[in-house]
Amino acid sequence: MEFLYTYKTLKLEFPLSEPEKAKFVILGIPFDGTTSFKPGARFGPTLIRHATLNLESYILDYDVDIAELPIADIGDIAVVAGDPRKTADRVRDTLEELKRINPDALPILLGGEHSQTLGAVEALRPASYVVFDAHLDLRDSYEDNPYNHACVARRIGELGVREAMFGIRSGTREEVVYAEENGIPWVHARDYDFDAFVELVKPLPEPVYLSVDVDVFDLSLVPSTGTPEAGGLGFWEVVEAMEWLVENKRIAGFDIMEVGGNELGDITALTAAKLLFHFMGAKGSL
Repeated sequence: MEFLYTYKTLKLEFPLSEPEKAKFVILGIPFDGTTSFKPGARFGPTLIRHATLNLESYILDYDVDIAELPIADIGDIAVVAGDPRKTADRVRDTLEELKRINPDALPILLGGEHSQTLGAVEALRPASYVVFDAHLDLRDSYEDNPYNHACVARRIGELGVREAMFGIRSGTREEVVYAEENGIPWVHARDYDFDAFVELVKPLPEPVYLSVDVDVFDLSLVPSTGTPEAGGLGFWEVVEAMEWLVENKRIAGFDIMEVGGNELGDITALTAAKLLFHFMGAKGSL
């Protein structure tokens, strides 16, 4: 099996499984070709992996040691510099191959720019897309590119995937109108609460693809994300929602996107690594 990774990256500090045998398969997407404010998302996968070295593998919340779970890390996609569509094609092809050799594996993407979630959704074909994000990402095109990170939710919806968005606090009037006309529910960060989340996601068809753009969080947790917005959610608010999805919905895939920075130990990567461990711990406890 040929995975299109560019190099062997830092691994989680415990032994890793082969992808053919793994429950979770981690794939890095070091791409920031359409980043519109702060560059550095290309370093996200490496920064997250390094940040895991700071964390205990035992997750107090679930009485689960993820070092005992079958986890594979297959490295990073070899991106096509400056081309989000061709890079997403490589993400799609790699995940299709993964599902062929291990249909029970749950893919986890570490990014990297949010544009690359499209390739994962194309490969995994979920019925629903649940995203935590500061931005609507419903533009038809941005900077003359329909595959810009600001367009990813629109491209995913065009695949016939049901969508629900949480933590939103930025968008254009045209995006708001598009969401209304196409029945895409979204919850402003000021109005977010757990009950509102459950009410919207409970009727969504399965399987569900869960995406977390880290700019959904309060800026104190993610100072190095590419398109930061003040007024975000707290860490445990997102974890609580994630736990509900893991317990109540079949999950097709999961990603943590828009982690930026250029320094090991960056707060943004530490936040993402903790979220990664909680996702695997919650899923592994079932």
